[in-house]
Amino acid sequence: MSANRAQHRLLLDVGNSRIKWAMARGDRIGRQRALPVGGKGAVPVAALLAALPKRIDAIRMVSVARPARTRELVQALRRASGVEVSELRTTTQASGVRCGYFEPWRLGADRWAAVIAAHHLYSPAPALCVVDIGTAMTIDFVSRSGQHGGGVIVPAPALMVEVLLRDTQGILRRAAPGETRRRTLFARSTREAIVLGSCHAAAALVERASSAARGRYGGRPRVVITGGGAKAVLPLLTLPYAHVPDLVLRGLAVLD
Repeated sequence: MSANRAQHRLLLDVGNSRIKWAMARGDRIGRQRALPVGGKGAVPVAALLAALPKRIDAIRMVSVARPARTRELVQALRRASGVEVSELRTTTQASGVRCGYFEPWRLGADRWAAVIAAHHLYSPAPALCVVDIGTAMTIDFVSRSGQHGGGVIVPAPALMVEVLLRDTQGILRRAAPGETRRRTLFARSTREAIVLGSCHAAAALVERASSAARGRYGGRPRVVITGGGAKAVLPLLTLPYAHVPDLVLRGLAVLD
C-alpha cells in the first residue's frame, strides 16, 4: 500500500441540505455521518469540527454550497487540522470516466464524484443510471466504457412539496400537517396527495430514464441510487436497483 493510501483521509460531501463525511484508510471507508445545513446554507462548522477525529492526514472535499460558505469551511478545516483541503473539480476525464458535458466545469462536482464511484463499484463495469436524490434529483448515464452520456436535473420530492406549499394558496390552506403512510398513487388528503405525488413522479422519472437508456444504448442499465431523499422513493420503484448512501464519498476515495 502506498503512503498516500495508508493515510487517514477525511472525505467531505457538502450539499444544500446536509454535510456528509467519513474517514478512509486504504481501500476502507468508515461509516458515513451527517449534519444538517443551517438556514441560508450555513455550514455547521463548529459541530463538524467537534465530531472529527484528531488525526487527519489528508482532506478531500466536494461542495455545492455557496462559495463564501465553502471558503469558510476550508479555512476552518485548515486551521483545525493543519492540512490543506483538496476540492474536487469536474474535469474532462478522471479515473476511467469521460465527462459528457460540452463544458465539463458546468457538471456539478458531486455528480462527477457519484458517476465515478458507480463506475468503479462493479467489475466488469456495466452501463449505469446514477441517481442522486437530495435537494435536487439528478440522473446521469454512464456507458460500460466509462463515457458519461449526460443527465437530467429536477426538483427532488421534498423540494416539490416545499414549492407547492410556498407558492400556492389554495393547496396550502388544505394541506394540514400529517403523516403519509400510503404508497398507492391516489391519496385521501391534500398533504398526502402532495407528498405521494412528488415521490411517484421521482420514481417514474427513474424508470423512464432507465428505459430511455436501454432504448438508446441497448441493454438494461444498472440503477445506482444515493442521496438523503432516496428512502422515500425506493419503495415505489419496480425495477432492480442498488442503494449506496455514501456514493459521493466513495467517488472522492477513488479519486484520492
